[in-house]
Amino acid sequence: MMAYNMSYLLSVVLLLATLPLSALGKQCDMSVVYRFDCDPERGASQQVCESRGCCWQTGKSIEGIGVPYCFYPTDYEMYQTKGPVETEYGCTANLSRASPSYYPDTIQDLKLDIYYETKTRLHFKIYDPSHERFQVPIKTPKVTKAAKNTDYRVLFPSYGMGFGVTRASTDLPIFNTSVNNGGFLFNDQFIQISSILASKYIYGLGEHRDSLLRSTEWNQYSFWNRDMPPNLNANLYGTHPFYLVMEPTQGNAHGVFLLNSNAMEAILQPAPAITFRTIGGILDFYIFMGPTPEEVVQQYHEVIGHSFLPPYWSLGFHLCRWGYKSANRTLEIVNRMRQAKIPQDVQWNDIEYSIDRKDFTLSTTVFANLPAVIKNLHDNHQRYIPIVDPAISSGQPSGSYPPYDEGVKQDVFVKDANGKILIGRVWPGATAFPDFFKPETADWWRTQLQGFHTNVSFDGVWLDMNEPSNFVDGSANGCIANSTLDHPPYLPFVIGGQLYSGTVCPSAKQFNGTHYDLHSMYGISEVIATNKALQQIRGKRPFIISRSTFPSSGIYGGHWLGDNYATWEDMHYSITGILNFNMYGIPMVGADICGFNDNSNEELCVRWHQLGAFYPFSRNHNSLTCGGQKLCIDQDPGAWSPPAQAIIRDALMTRYSLLPYLYSLLVGAHVNGSTVARPLFFEFPHDPYTYAVDRQFMWGSHLMISPVLEEKAETVKATFPAGKWYDFYNGTAMTIAKTTNVTLDAPMEKINLHMRGGAILPMQEPNTTTHVTRQNPFELRAAIDPETGMAMGALFWDDGDSIGTYEIGDYIHLHFSLTPTKMTSTVVHNKYKDSVDMVLGKVTIYGFQKPPSTVTVNGKSASYTYDQHLQVLCITSLSVPMDDAITVTWST
Repeated sequence: MMAYNMSYLLSVVLLLATLPLSALGKQCDMSVVYRFDCDPERGASQQVCESRGCCWQTGKSIEGIGVPYCFYPTDYEMYQTKGPVETEYGCTANLSRASPSYYPDTIQDLKLDIYYETKTRLHFKIYDPSHERFQVPIKTPKVTKAAKNTDYRVLFPSYGMGFGVTRASTDLPIFNTSVNNGGFLFNDQFIQISSILASKYIYGLGEHRDSLLRSTEWNQYSFWNRDMPPNLNANLYGTHPFYLVMEPTQGNAHGVFLLNSNAMEAILQPAPAITFRTIGGILDFYIFMGPTPEEVVQQYHEVIGHSFLPPYWSLGFHLCRWGYKSANRTLEIVNRMRQAKIPQDVQWNDIEYSIDRKDFTLSTTVFANLPAVIKNLHDNHQRYIPIVDPAISSGQPSGSYPPYDEGVKQDVFVKDANGKILIGRVWPGATAFPDFFKPETADWWRTQLQGFHTNVSFDGVWLDMNEPSNFVDGSANGCIANSTLDHPPYLPFVIGGQLYSGTVCPSAKQFNGTHYDLHSMYGISEVIATNKALQQIRGKRPFIISRSTFPSSGIYGGHWLGDNYATWEDMHYSITGILNFNMYGIPMVGADICGFNDNSNEELCVRWHQLGAFYPFSRNHNSLTCGGQKLCIDQDPGAWSPPAQAIIRDALMTRYSLLPYLYSLLVGAHVNGSTVARPLFFEFPHDPYTYAVDRQFMWGSHLMISPVLEEKAETVKATFPAGKWYDFYNGTAMTIAKTTNVTLDAPMEKINLHMRGGAILPMQEPNTTTHVTRQNPFELRAAIDPETGMAMGALFWDDGDSIGTYEIGDYIHLHFSLTPTKMTSTVVHNKYKDSVDMVLGKVTIYGFQKPPSTVTVNGKSASYTYDQHLQVLCITSLSVPMDDAITVTWST
C-alpha cells in the first residue's frame, strides 16, 4: 500500500499546480514536511520573514537545519509561464515575474529550453536570454533533434511556473517544480529550485561523508571544493551534484544531475523533496530514466564522459607515507615488502623528496639517490609515483627557481582582482597558482614535468592540494572587502564561513572567468593538463590520482578519499566513498588503507588491508606526525608481526588473483560507463532490503565483499539477497530463499567473499607484481546458478599500458559460458598480438551436483578432482591456449 500512497501523493502535488489559487486554502496551512525554507540564512526575524512575504511559525532550530520557521506560502508570487512552444529539440517556454524577489538583482525574464535528447535522457536549461551567464565548460553531448517514444513525459500546469516530468510507463512524477512554486527564484547570485522526490531512497550528492542512503530528515549538503579531512556535515574535496532515486514500484530508478560549478547546496526534506540553491551560472539539468540503477549511472556517464582505462600495473598494491625521510629509507621499505613476499607494484613519495617542498625539485641530500631507487623499482618491474602540488613557490630570488620564473614570463598564473599575480601560502611558503584553463599553461606544465622526469623517471603523478588549498584565506593581501564575488549576498553553508576560507579569492581572475565560477573546477583543469602531459612525456597510459574532482574528472584520472583517520568508523565510511565515486564516474578510487591521520594498530590495519585489497585503487598511506611533533609509526604491511604480514599477504594475493576480473570491469566502465564497485541494490533493485546496505559491496555482478568493520569481531553480519551464493575460497554453498542477514565466521585471517550463482570469474595465479602475475596461467572459476544450470563471464585483455587499445582494437575479448553439459570459452574479438601467450591452467566449478565419470578439454581427457561434500569440480594441470575456442565437457 505504501507505494500506491506515495504515487498518489506525488500525483496530487502535480495536480495542485493546475488549480486556481482560491482552491488551495489558507496560504500558510500545510504539513511541516512541505515547508520550504524562506530563510536559508538561518537568522531572519519574524519581521524580516514576513517582509519577504513568507509565513512565520516557530519550530526550527536557529543553530542547524530543521523544520523551517520561515517558509513560503502557497500563494507566494511566482514566475508565470508563457508556452510551451514545440521545437525541433523538444520545447521552449518563457518565464517571467512581475516584481523583484527579496535577493538583489532579480532576473525577471527567463527562458526554459527542454531537450528530449534520447529515449532515456531529458535535458533542460533555465537561463537569462538577454545576458550571457557562466556555463560549465565541460564537453557534453549536443542534440538538435527530439527523440521519439521517450520513457518520460513533460507536463505543464495551467497556471504559474512549474513543470513536471513523469515516467511514461507508470505516470510517477520524477521531477516536479510545482511543489514549491514560490521558492523558484532566479537572481544574479541566488538561484533556487525545488522538486518533489519519488521516494526517500536517495543517493549521491557528493563529495560528503555520510551513509550511502542519504537522509531526507532536513539534511543539507554544500558543494564548494575544500581541503578538509573527511568529516560529517562538511563540504569536502569534490563537487558532484548528481543524485539517484529508487522509485516506490517495480524496482525502477532515475537520476538527476545539475551541471553547475558555483557554490551551492542541496537540502533534503521529508516530503520527500529536494531544493537546490546555487549562487551563479544557470540551471542546467539532466534527468536519466534508467530504469535500473546501473543504467541510470551509465546514462549519466554518457553525459559527463566515460572513465579512463588505467594501466594494468596500477591495479596492483601501492605504498606510501609522509615520513620516510630519505630515498634509502624508501628503498628499505620496498625491500621489507619483497622479503616478506607481500605484493607491491608501486612505491610513492610525499613532498619530503623535494627541496623546501618546491615542485619539480629533488633534495640534494637525503633524496639525492632517488633516481637509483627508481631504477631499482623499474628493474624489478615496479613503478614510482611522486606527489605534485599545483602551488608554485614565488618567494625566492628571481632567477633561482625556473618553474616560477618561466611561469611569470609565460603569464600562466591566476591573477587577483587588480590583475597582479595572486600570492597565497602553501607548503613552500609564498606561492602562485597556475591557471590551467589557459592554453599556454598546459605547455608550461608539460615542460616542468618533462624536465623533472628527465631526472626522476616517474610513472604516474599524484595531484594533491588542488581544490586549490591555501594556508591563508584568499591571498597574502586578503580579498576585496566590498566585492560581491568574495562576499556574495547569500553564502551557502561552507566550512570556514567564507568562500575564500582555505583557498584563493573568488574575485581572482582566470583565463575564462573568475575563480567564483571556476573554483570547484580547478582540480579537473589540473588533471586534464597533467593527463595530456604524461601522454606526451611517457607515450603510455597516464595514471593520475587527484584529490579535487568534478564531473568528468574520471575521464582523466582517479581519486583517493583524502586525509582520513585511523579509526574503524573511517574504514566503514570508505565503502560509501568508493561506491559514491563509482556513481560519479571515477571508478579508480580508494581510501588510505589503515588511515592517514593518527597511528593505526595491528588489528585495524590488518582488517583494513583485507578491505583495501578490494578498493579499485589500493594504497596504504600515512602521515608524518601523530600527536604533536611525534613521528607516526610505520604502518606498511612489513611493519607488523609475522602473523599479520601473512594475513595481509593472503588478502593481497587474493586481489592479484582477481585482477583479470577487476581489469575487465574497468574496461566496462571505460567503454559502457558501468560501475566497478557497486552497492548491493544496483544488482537487486527490486529488493528494498538492500537499499540501505553500505557495509558490503559488489565487484561487478559476480563477487560480494563482506569485510569486518568492528574491533575484536570474529564474525560479520552480512546481507544476502535471495539466490545461490558460494564461498569464494572453497565453494561452500548457501541457498537464500528470501533476503536475510547471515552471521559469517570471520576470524582474523579471513575476509568473506562470495560468488553469486551464475558467475564465471577470470582469474590468474598470483605473484608479488602484476608483471609476473600476467605471465602466469589463467583460471576460470564458475558458480552454477541451480535454477538454470548455467553461468557466464567475460575477459578483456591487452598489453595493459598502450594508449587507446580498445579504440584501435588491439585487444582480445573472451566470453565464457557454462551449461548443464559443457563450458565454453569463445573468442569475440582478437587483435592482441601476444594472445598466443595466454594459457588456461585450471577450471573450477562450484555447485557441480554429481561426480563426473569423464572430463574432456577440447576433446582430450583431462585430470580432475571432485569434492562430493562441497560439490566442487576442479580440472587441473591444463595448458590450453586461450586465443582459440575452448570447450570443456563432462559426463555423469
